[in-house]
Amino acid sequence: MYDFDRIINRRGTDCVKYDNIISSGRPENTIPLFVADMDFAVAPEIVAALHKTVDREIYGYPIRGKEYFEAIAGWYRRRYDWELSEEWLLTTPGVVDALNLAVRAYTEPGDRVLILTPVYGPFGAAVKNNGRIIAECPLTYHGDRYTVDYAAFEETVVREGVKLFLLCSPHNPVGRVWTKEELTRMGEICLAHGVTVIADEIHSDFVYPGHKHINFATISPEFAANSVTCTAPSKTFNLAGLWNSNILIPSPVLRKKFATEMARSNTPLPTVFAFEACKAAYNHGDAWLDELLVYLADNIRLVREFFAANLPDVKFTETEGTYLMWGDFSAYGTPEELEKKFFDGGIWLNRDADFNVSPAGFYRINVATPRAVLREALERMKAILTE
Repeated sequence: MYDFDRIINRRGTDCVKYDNIISSGRPENTIPLFVADMDFAVAPEIVAALHKTVDREIYGYPIRGKEYFEAIAGWYRRRYDWELSEEWLLTTPGVVDALNLAVRAYTEPGDRVLILTPVYGPFGAAVKNNGRIIAECPLTYHGDRYTVDYAAFEETVVREGVKLFLLCSPHNPVGRVWTKEELTRMGEICLAHGVTVIADEIHSDFVYPGHKHINFATISPEFAANSVTCTAPSKTFNLAGLWNSNILIPSPVLRKKFATEMARSNTPLPTVFAFEACKAAYNHGDAWLDELLVYLADNIRLVREFFAANLPDVKFTETEGTYLMWGDFSAYGTPEELEKKFFDGGIWLNRDADFNVSPAGFYRINVATPRAVLREALERMKAILTE
């Protein structure tokens, strides 16, 4: 039994989530529910592996040993029934690094890259910062769920001459876990028009009952040959500060292009600590994650019930995956008014403008925090929005 209720003081540890509060000008008692890391202690097996690594007393240049791949392969075999080949594996410091590498590897300056909006901010940044052009296909909002308009998707691909599609699966911030049918429709359109797919599956381990994550590359050999899958233990096991992602590329042609761009960009290996933490997580983290998913599901339920009882005009999409809830707060003010209320009231959320869309009063809430903290944040939001 793991204690996810334990509150760990992260202030003064040089973490983005807490130690940027004062420099941002917010009240000192601000509760941060924005950046996507968790306020839970990592699995004890990971801590033990890191202690063992520290005890070596020498931290020289590491290599990626055989056991590293075997740990990753075991995880994907057990949890996704996906058999990996070691030759597919490349490592980067993070998935955002991989997105930027992919944009440079598979497109030329001025090419169009497709994203489904709203979507994680660095998707758009990876396109624009590398001199490419965003081809935007807005998701269709149904009040409690987002879907893909396939006609608009294909029209955008053809009209813009799209070369690359950045797929977020599960989708951040709207919480969708794409079904096999949805992924197949998108994948077939991409195949038909020569569009390479980059599947960011960093949140794939966070899926709730009634839903199932489908690895895009497993749908067909053709999809595997036309895609790059970006994975990492960082979200699942709260290891973002160790900088470690695993990029799976079955196609030798795509893999060579990606590796060439890695060499051109002088992409560093993960650290020795990242390698050891990843092995421990994937070899020994199943029970910890299974308990965590139950705890997170209860947190999501708490948020829904609290808003239904106290702030019923806030509408949330169903959180099928991730630990991030996406809500429409527009009934309680304009985007500018809401931002001031949350800022002054000591609640730090991600606003919709962070996700490649214009502000309209939507916010993303990170619920991966001890329940007592979450309850305090909810009461504060009630006071902020009803005063």
